[in-house]
Amino acid sequence: MGRWLVTILFLIVSAFLTQWIPFSSFFRNLNTLIHEFGHALTTLVLSGKVLYIELYSDHSGVTRSAVKDSWAFIPVALAGYTTSSLFAWFMFSLDAKGKQKLALSIITGIAVLSLILFVRNSFGMLWLAGFIALTVVVLLVGGRKLGRFYYLLISFLMLEDSVFGSFSLILYAWEDSMSAGDATLLSQHTPLPAIVWAGFFTVFSLWCAVKALMTFIRPKNAPKPVTASNESQLF
Repeated sequence: MGRWLVTILFLIVSAFLTQWIPFSSFFRNLNTLIHEFGHALTTLVLSGKVLYIELYSDHSGVTRSAVKDSWAFIPVALAGYTTSSLFAWFMFSLDAKGKQKLALSIITGIAVLSLILFVRNSFGMLWLAGFIALTVVVLLVGGRKLGRFYYLLISFLMLEDSVFGSFSLILYAWEDSMSAGDATLLSQHTPLPAIVWAGFFTVFSLWCAVKALMTFIRPKNAPKPVTASNESQLF
């Protein structure tokens, strides 16, 4: 329980500090991108069809898809928040292994695929193009300090948004069970109410955040993830 409390306090402080970083708001669509991509990927795995994805300036998004069987709505609805939470943990895991460039290449690849295949609204397409261009520049010519700052900024923003975004569902479900997004969709296809699903997403995101931060805050006597022989792989 102590780690969970530390994680919550850490995320609150992190959210407060990142508000003061110029242009940090631009990157808050990253969590939305991964969330919606999770919906789209799960739809395709279940032999469904992704109609389109839209990303909005208020950091929200929507995925319209069609599946053959009604039960398929359950894994598709589950995929959004769980994918974004797992991906935030994934970012910190690769950071601990000194594979920041690999992680940025993967998220850039997701952005490129989304731009080509799924995203169709004007803001979403412009945002994706800007993020892809900026990340490619950082990968190619960004120095170690700039690259490290860039990586940690987007990693912490994604971690914050994955937790706070899930928690917001509880508030939405409490006020109106029909306005809780994925939790509402799950409640319509299962016996559980929306607020229970919102609670599940929140607990899962916190669990991923605990794992991510424990990876980031390693004990001082822990072995370093990289050696001098592969230091050139870092920023």
